[in-house]
Amino acid sequence: MANTAPFSRFERMIAWRYLRAKRAEGGVSVMTWISLIGITLAVFALIATLSVRAGFRAEFVDTILGANAHVTVYAATQIDQNGNQIKGFQDYDAIAARLAAVPGVTRAAPMIRGQVMVSAQGATNGAEVYGLSPEDLAAIPRVGVGADAYGDLDRYGEGIAIGSVLARELGVGVGDKVRVISPTGVKTAFGTSPRVNAYEVVYVFTAGRYDIDKTRLYMPFTEAQSYFNREGFADEFEVMVADPDHVDQYTGPLLSAGGDQAVLWTWRDSSGAFLRALDIEDNIMFIILSILVLIATMNIISGLIMLVKNKGRDIGILRTIGLTEGAVLRVFFMCGAFTGIVGTLAGVILGCLFALYIDPIFSAVNYLAGGGVWDPSIRGIYALPAKLQWGDVLSAVSLSLGLSFIVTIFPARRAARMNPVEALRYE
Repeated sequence: MANTAPFSRFERMIAWRYLRAKRAEGGVSVMTWISLIGITLAVFALIATLSVRAGFRAEFVDTILGANAHVTVYAATQIDQNGNQIKGFQDYDAIAARLAAVPGVTRAAPMIRGQVMVSAQGATNGAEVYGLSPEDLAAIPRVGVGADAYGDLDRYGEGIAIGSVLARELGVGVGDKVRVISPTGVKTAFGTSPRVNAYEVVYVFTAGRYDIDKTRLYMPFTEAQSYFNREGFADEFEVMVADPDHVDQYTGPLLSAGGDQAVLWTWRDSSGAFLRALDIEDNIMFIILSILVLIATMNIISGLIMLVKNKGRDIGILRTIGLTEGAVLRVFFMCGAFTGIVGTLAGVILGCLFALYIDPIFSAVNYLAGGGVWDPSIRGIYALPAKLQWGDVLSAVSLSLGLSFIVTIFPARRAARMNPVEALRYE
């Protein structure tokens, strides 16, 4: 038997027999089930948490890139020859053409921005106006063509487009009129009086971010110029690039194309701190859940120690008839490894099912809790997302199996080194 190949058929047969312990042999099978269930739940929790974190990050980034500029080009404040402050771009058409010509830039649109109050049906809300041309609005993924919206985008030149939350809070829909109030309006001999204009709502969109849908208002570019007294100027440029994940590679060419007064602000500048916080949280959650997996695999040691103690006589007989220490070690290693493999497989299945069917699961939880489990005004997005990434699954499987195999070695070595004379002394 010394020349028998490792993990041979008879070794697997002995290990399988020990795993199917009889009820009369006490807690061996019970501890095996406890270990298996613990590993299953730990792996499930790890995969579920990683998928939710990946989904939350992906949804957050997608709503940023789908409704906001990848790069904003704005002008530093300048002083003209009369001592007046000038902020903005006068030759915006030429600058937009130069920005659009930069390799990797998919769109460069001049824009007017301003803060206003919006009033309708006796309700008033603050809003941020984005003055864009109809063509540029239609090209925004989460707002324009193909977005979750209703109304007639072709009539955008005749009215305004607003977010769905803003429309709901004002109690308006497509075809209704709202009053847009700007505190910096018409300049008169008695000072600046607020400007109040009425506009028809022709388009209502849902960008997927609560803060955007609650405050965003789009107005035709020329109308925004007139409304904010910005005739002949553009406040900034909304630039979209082909590879927003590597947006830093565009900053140099965009600065050159924007001119001496151009200043850049990328989407990573505005959201980088939050993304870094997500990365830190991901790492911490992985460490914490890894400890949970370790605790679950430690139950394998308890089960194997009890198994070795109960099977001391069998070990002595096996050693007497010629089994080597290596063969005994492999027998008990397979007993522990089998528990780890089955528990890991079950945890992976449950974790993947959770990630794939998170919407109905979350709906059931929300129903049982009486609603209000997820507040988009706090979390920013409307539902709990999950994104199943095979890298996360592989990490969970590697961690669980690695820990299971490592902790199994110690009681298996104890069984292999058991003296057969001592094991059979009182038999």
